[in-house]
Amino acid sequence: MVGKKLSVVIAAYNEEKTIKAILEKLISVELMPGFSMEIIVVNDCSTDGTEKEVKEFINGHKSSDIKYFAQPVNMGKGAALRKGFEEATGDYIVIQDADTEYDPEEFNKLLKPVDAGFADVVYGSRFMGGSPHRILFFWHSVGNKLLTTLSNAFTNLNLTDMETCYKLFDAKMLKSLHLKENRFGFEPEVTAKIARVPGVRIYEVGISYYGRTYEEGKKINWKDGFRAIYCILKYNIFDRKTFKNGKVKS
Repeated sequence: MVGKKLSVVIAAYNEEKTIKAILEKLISVELMPGFSMEIIVVNDCSTDGTEKEVKEFINGHKSSDIKYFAQPVNMGKGAALRKGFEEATGDYIVIQDADTEYDPEEFNKLLKPVDAGFADVVYGSRFMGGSPHRILFFWHSVGNKLLTTLSNAFTNLNLTDMETCYKLFDAKMLKSLHLKENRFGFEPEVTAKIARVPGVRIYEVGISYYGRTYEEGKKINWKDGFRAIYCILKYNIFDRKTFKNGKVKS
């Protein structure tokens, strides 16, 4: 039986303090039987030592399947993720942040529904299940829930965490989408478009969350929240082009 591959795509910007730690976690993950892993790091023109840290790690772990790409200019998280999706060779693609807020040991939670043949897309929710969650910002949690509710109203999904980083996709399905957002608008855009794929099966599983403070390097802010509202309205009402070539690639 031929195994399946999971492509882990990381968009990194000024993460020299954490990028080695998350790469170490990734290469130590033991995926469920039948799955292998490739790691794709896209450096979004960092101004710190992110590139040096990644290259040093790759040189020290040559047996691991890690690919590195550098954006020519800073283009944003969404643009870096698109580059990673283009370079991914796996059957499934999962998004991983370059910090340690999310635990790669939970990839098998995301893979289980697709491996069982139930799901094409799995979101890892920070707001369901009994996994540990760091207690941080009240208004962030309120904002996330409001954005998720607004997104659900248009997509007719019942997600609990649209803004989660951990999203796992069937690779062919994800690569068929016409994605345009360069920055943090990626989350509502991909949710709006994946929800319109005919017959798509979307699942959600509870995950843990080890959030960062702004002093520890958290980047998203209230402006990104307003951008998310704009993107929910834009991609559900005004700009409904879903696929690059009119359909999901076979």
